[in-house]
Amino acid sequence: MESKAIAKYIRVAPRKVRVVMDLIRGKNIGEAFAILKFTPKVGADVIEKVLKSAIANAENNFDMNVDKLYVSSAFVDQGPTLKRIHPRSRGQAFKILKRTSHVTVVVKER
Repeated sequence: MESKAIAKYIRVAPRKVRVVMDLIRGKNIGEAFAILKFTPKVGADVIEKVLKSAIANAENNFDMNVDKLYVSSAFVDQGPTLKRIHPRSRGQAFKILKRTSHVTVVVKER
């Protein structure tokens, strides 16, 4: 039995979130929360929110024991990219790519 939560269109680049995601994959949820609390990255807040949602889904929808849960799989996919233009000298225009992420966290019982 597994429970999952997805956060879509998060305005953080996927490569920044993947750094934090690699830290918690396979860990117990208590250990994962401790890692996320002391990780000074923007993605840590986003992942913590999604992890709380996955745990709430497991507890309320599937009647799983919260003490036995662990992060079975966690991954980040790239969402749509917002394209912006930054004017430069001599009439040039440079593209600014504001990337978005889709964060998925799956928890299972041990």
